[in-house]
Amino acid sequence: MAALASTFFATTPKVSRLNSLPKLPLGRSLSHFNRATLITPIVVSALLDEFIRNNSASEVDSSNGLKKLVDSLFVLCTSVALSATLFVADVDSASAFVVTTPRKLQTDELATVRLFQENTPSVVYITNLAARQDAFTLDVLEVPQGSGSGFVWDTQGHVVTNYHVIRGASDLKVTLADQSTYDAKVVGFDQDKDVAVLRIEAPKGKLRPIPIGVSADLLVGQKVYAIGNPFGLDHTLTTGVISGLRREISSAATGRPIQDVIQTDAAINPGNSGGPLIDSAGNLIGINTAIYSPSGASSGVGFSIPVDTVSGIVDQLVKFGKVTRPILGIKFAPDQSVEQLGVSGVLVLDAPPNGPAGKAGLQSTKRDAYGRLILGDIITSVNGKKVANGSDLYRILDQCKVGDKVEVEVLRGDKLEKIPVVLEPKPDES
Repeated sequence: MAALASTFFATTPKVSRLNSLPKLPLGRSLSHFNRATLITPIVVSALLDEFIRNNSASEVDSSNGLKKLVDSLFVLCTSVALSATLFVADVDSASAFVVTTPRKLQTDELATVRLFQENTPSVVYITNLAARQDAFTLDVLEVPQGSGSGFVWDTQGHVVTNYHVIRGASDLKVTLADQSTYDAKVVGFDQDKDVAVLRIEAPKGKLRPIPIGVSADLLVGQKVYAIGNPFGLDHTLTTGVISGLRREISSAATGRPIQDVIQTDAAINPGNSGGPLIDSAGNLIGINTAIYSPSGASSGVGFSIPVDTVSGIVDQLVKFGKVTRPILGIKFAPDQSVEQLGVSGVLVLDAPPNGPAGKAGLQSTKRDAYGRLILGDIITSVNGKKVANGSDLYRILDQCKVGDKVEVEVLRGDKLEKIPVVLEPKPDES
């Protein structure tokens, strides 16, 4: 009998481990009965075969045969008890009999899954609503005119996104990862750098700020991950590498250049704007803001504003609600027009007398009494740094502060002159 039991349980390990399962009252479910009836014929059949083999030989004497019969009946009773145990055991459907091996992922896959799970709660979905009046009823309705992504900056409810995501909105809605939606107020924005800060009144327990990284030490080739809501599909992850650094793009609102932009081949599509670009450690390194694509869809060339630029802007917006950026107070001609003149620099079209350049004496382009065009000053350098076009001028001004005195070198006629100018903030920011 001992030999029989050990052989049987050794060949059916799935059945043996069921003895340790918890017992529940009878009549739990039909699925338990089906499993019990499935196993019982197997047990009984095996035991009956053993019984027949042990008792079919005619040469076995009656005492030995009786002993074997009793032993076999004992094992048969044991199997029936085991079947009853299966009948009342609390086991999920087929889970006791099917060994499911866990999905095996590579180390880099596990890291990507973990990164997505840890950072997704920080990413939000932003809906831009615009007020529209019905032509027949004259009722004012709020109609969604766009959507984008953003991320939680701190536990005070500040959310960072692109300015072009919220531009023209009469109302804004922010949806968190748990699908709870809140009204958002605009704290401030910087059109020149395409950054905006919103605020929502959400419980601190629901706000998970994204870890802030550093973009100064990024390298071409390192892995990056973009999380956003492309085409309204919430919390989508795309992966890629940094394919270029120190790129320059123009602000969608003002045309002012944004320097040191990160280029990546991670898929960025409409709806990804304002979402985070993170490194393999899960830290924010940029805001996904633009793509280079003739079709409007991802072509493998996406751009993100570096976090080092974003951090300074967000701090000013949170504290003051605005960004104080210095200006010369001029309007200048397109770069192509200056190139046609055969000179290098920035041609001053207008220098209002109440602006910094006008106060310093820079001359505007104008027409004489006969209608002939008289060119204004052409700025060739600022603080000794060459100015070949408008982007160069903006780049130099971005390194200055309001109140700084800069030396502007201009070409006036055929002479070079150096004029000191005190930089001032924009009129609407003073």
